[in-house]
Amino acid sequence: RGITINAHHLEYESDTRNYAHIDCPGHKDYIKNMITGAAQMDAAILVVSAADGAQPQTREHILLAKHVGVPNLIVFLNKCDKAIPDLIPLVEHEIREILTKNGYNGSEIPIIQGSALKALDGDQSYLSKIADLVAELDKLPLPIRDIDKPFLMPIEDIYSITGRGTTASGRVERGKLTLGEEVQILGLDKDTSTVAIGLEIFKKSRTQIQAGDNAAILLRGIKHIDIKKGQVIVKPNSLKVYSKFKAEVYILTEEEGGRKKSFRTNYRPQFFFRTANVTGVITLPNNIAVAMPG
Repeated sequence: RGITINAHHLEYESDTRNYAHIDCPGHKDYIKNMITGAAQMDAAILVVSAADGAQPQTREHILLAKHVGVPNLIVFLNKCDKAIPDLIPLVEHEIREILTKNGYNGSEIPIIQGSALKALDGDQSYLSKIADLVAELDKLPLPIRDIDKPFLMPIEDIYSITGRGTTASGRVERGKLTLGEEVQILGLDKDTSTVAIGLEIFKKSRTQIQAGDNAAILLRGIKHIDIKKGQVIVKPNSLKVYSKFKAEVYILTEEEGGRKKSFRTNYRPQFFFRTANVTGVITLPNNIAVAMPG
């Protein structure tokens, strides 16, 4: 059915910028994987079919992008070659309304009309629309990176390289790491120390990686079973791990993509921390018996 399950990464460049592109899952059953992808983004391209208009998942994706802090959106209105021309402005208007309702500036967000399939077929009129899309990406403000802070990279994926060892990949959240430096792997009840003996960005060897890079780290003496997705690779002794914390929270309503029902102490939801997905227990304050959506 053409359903994306796991977030997929690829690299490309324009005349002025390099891009690490994450193709996020678009099926509701894989929302956990989408959270992992969306949480890494500096911007997102929202793809909507001009022939079908905004779908329920369109609203879900916009809502999720806002909740996980994706600051910038660009809309690519796909399948314009199959849409009724007079209806395309109506689809655009609907998308802008949904964007505005969910906290984005819908009137200012660029909407590019095109057809991915026609562009792949070499149709010049639609290839130019892909160029327009990249041009809009190039206009987005450059994100500020925390390069001077201690190194931290959440582990998104783990794989073994025959004859070399175990590699952990993810997006560097802050700091820098140089080839040969010691690192600490923390979280999920584990604490391991090792050395970064290999660094790669999109399968190209590097001597250093830094905040914003989608990178892979080859770890000395580490087996695949020794580490887990959701742990973090950090500069030694730069981070403490906690299993309990106090938080002030807002419970989303059903209309906001949240809950229908209230909950009490000992409610056990899923918590998403960076790339981690764990079950936790909520203990309400003594003066609150029930937490209500909204």
